[in-house]
Amino acid sequence: MLDRTGDVVLLDVRWALGRSDGRDQYLAGHLPGAVYVDLPTELAADASPEAGRHPLPSVQTLQSAARRWGISTGSRVVVHDATGGLAAARAWWLLRWGGLTDVRILDGGLAAWTAAGGELEAGDVVPDPGDVVLTGGGMPVLTADEAAALPATGGVLLDARAGERYRGEVEPVDPRAGHVPGAVSAPTTENLVTGGRFATAAALTERFAALGVRPGTTVGVYCGSGVTAAHEVAALAEAGIEAALWPGSWSQWSADLDRPVATGP
Repeated sequence: MLDRTGDVVLLDVRWALGRSDGRDQYLAGHLPGAVYVDLPTELAADASPEAGRHPLPSVQTLQSAARRWGISTGSRVVVHDATGGLAAARAWWLLRWGGLTDVRILDGGLAAWTAAGGELEAGDVVPDPGDVVLTGGGMPVLTADEAAALPATGGVLLDARAGERYRGEVEPVDPRAGHVPGAVSAPTTENLVTGGRFATAAALTERFAALGVRPGTTVGVYCGSGVTAAHEVAALAEAGIEAALWPGSWSQWSADLDRPVATGP
């Protein structure tokens, strides 16, 4: 069961590609005291072809949002969702990028909470404002050019999207189908086991080793727009491997018609 002792801020980040009912789900039932976080408006800047669908917000914008969520200096933050952390990991990554160190993902999210006997409450939660100060630079990031250069320089670039999107068989939202030449397919969902929990550290280590990633390897991760790639960064961290996030991801790359696209396995 979640340890609620001390100053713990719970953030509910329910979001999924193509859906807009995260807040409605939250209002119907959430962890007691959890604050709703709207991913498109609070965990991203305005979309553009040049920066992608979910560019990073400025540090100042993120700090203002974090204070609205009730985060203060010394707060412990626990993020969660109802999809195995695939959305909540964006908040985990952003707050760590902002400079916080005690930010965690509730393994298994909402389902794990209720399975353990935790109750839910309905309605909105509006906390007292916090006073946290964010500085930025707490997590490594890549530009499109830096990400593209990794495979040729001994690094590994992981594509965290579904395999069919990587192979170019379908593309539901971005301008072109396929992947960055040299990138390795590593669907984020394969970080999870039954119940939406992370696989064990040993299993994740084995998984990433099979993809060419070992301790000391320079690793970059992208997805469609830098959301589920954050989950892959978290899984790599669980395996003891630091990885850099490419925020613009495929939405940025595919919008630039001068950039090459690879297809197939």
